[in-house]
Amino acid sequence: MAATERITMTMRELDRLKVIQDVIDGRLKPWRAAERLGLTTRQIRRLVGRLREHGPQGLVSRRRSKPGNNRLDRVTADRALSIVRERYADACANLINYFVRSMPSDIKSAVAFFKMAFSRSRRSIRASSS
Repeated sequence: MAATERITMTMRELDRLKVIQDVIDGRLKPWRAAERLGLTTRQIRRLVGRLREHGPQGLVSRRRSKPGNNRLDRVTADRALSIVRERYADACANLINYFVRSMPSDIKSAVAFFKMAFSRSRRSIRASSS
């Protein structure tokens, strides 16, 4: 008896699997599958090949659990966090947004990071004062 392997798929990937399987079984033309999935017929051929070669695992995103391309590097994130903690610890989120405009350009991309640091620092202040 062969062991079964569990695969985690999103609903989008599951729909893609069903459509590509229909193409392989001959129930759906590749151009119709391309329309349904919003892809080109070339991409459909590639997906058919991946499904045949790797099975359902071949249609799962290979980017899953990998860091994003636009994330801040560690040095910039640490720099932004230290600025927030030393200068703006008692500021509100709107005030932090105002101050971000005057920051160097590499720090400007850290607006979300500023907000995250602000909300954490406020929570820790509230928790420690109770």
